[in-house]
Amino acid sequence: MPETTQPARAPSIRDPRLDVFRGLCLVMIFINHVPGNIYENLTSRNFGFSDAAEGFVLMSGIAAGLAYGTDFHLPGRIWTGLARVWRRVWTLYMVHLVTTAAGLGAVAAVTLWLGDPAPLTQNLMKYLFTQPVKTFVGIPLLTHQLGYLNILPLYLVLLLVSPPVLWLAWRRPAELLAGSVLLWFFAGVFRWNLPNMPIPGGWFFNPLTWQLIFVTGLVTGVGIRGGKRLVPVWRWLVWTCIAFLAFACVMVWVKPLAGAVGYGLWLASDAGAPWNLTAFDKTFVTAPRLLHILALAYVLSAFPAVRAACGSRVAAPFALLGRQALPVFALGSVLCLALQAIKNTTGQNILLDSLMIGGGLALQFALAAARTYWPKPPKTTHHPAVAG
Repeated sequence: MPETTQPARAPSIRDPRLDVFRGLCLVMIFINHVPGNIYENLTSRNFGFSDAAEGFVLMSGIAAGLAYGTDFHLPGRIWTGLARVWRRVWTLYMVHLVTTAAGLGAVAAVTLWLGDPAPLTQNLMKYLFTQPVKTFVGIPLLTHQLGYLNILPLYLVLLLVSPPVLWLAWRRPAELLAGSVLLWFFAGVFRWNLPNMPIPGGWFFNPLTWQLIFVTGLVTGVGIRGGKRLVPVWRWLVWTCIAFLAFACVMVWVKPLAGAVGYGLWLASDAGAPWNLTAFDKTFVTAPRLLHILALAYVLSAFPAVRAACGSRVAAPFALLGRQALPVFALGSVLCLALQAIKNTTGQNILLDSLMIGGGLALQFALAAARTYWPKPPKTTHHPAVAG
């Protein structure tokens, strides 16, 4: 009987940059999600057009391409890939629902402790009291997302539809990216979005536009699996991106320059240029934000010294967070809602900001360390009973 061999799964590839930068994004997202603290002045959004959310979605796409891409390339593994992807989607959905419930509980606990009911009317929580039936239907349908708890719904929807994207990423990457760009463009021009309920409007993180960042990440991850870069390192392009990033940083800090550029973009829009090419909108991840995160990712990927730095001991704590991104993000989301409720009562206080941000980050690092280093129970092997 002839032997048959199954194609082997591609060897595991663990790029330290992915974990480190994902960990950095988690730290900055947590800090930014406690508005008014002094440390939010140090996060990446103060030095360019994009912020940690774009970076997190891009790296989530890369991670998904690395984790699931091979199943949509090797013969006979598509059904395995579908099962793995959709099992992860279900996990993300459950984590989102639990995080929402825990976040509501955390805010309610702070309200009881400090006697200030105002936080229960913020971050779209008031609809639980003004339109409870529609809101309780909207939460599991993802049509009602509490403020600061809306990244996971974006991620799980994009991952849900990723199998055909992963299949195309191996076979037609250029056409795939072109289609993704067209969807981003027309969704922005015509304001296409997924609907909300009970409140009007669409999702804060619009999947129809944010998909371009995620798809770019997927194609990048698949390319890494195949041993090639999505975009080669061209010196002229590296320096063009560096110049653009420097310009963005200066524009953020120099108000007259920001005003002049803003006026120029307004004139372009008034002359008929599509608004999503001239605006700085986060929901539709318009062109300046999109180009900024892509330029930043390209530059960081172009220098070997960056990879070496990400593999150093100094970067190890961020890599630890990045490897446990989902539980760390969920914990940070619950904590940020509770800390917002506290700041709503206490106001601006440097010492309290330091205690809250430092304590919250310490809890997230502790969770990541526990999940990484806590001894795992040995796997039990079941042996079939032998008849005597």
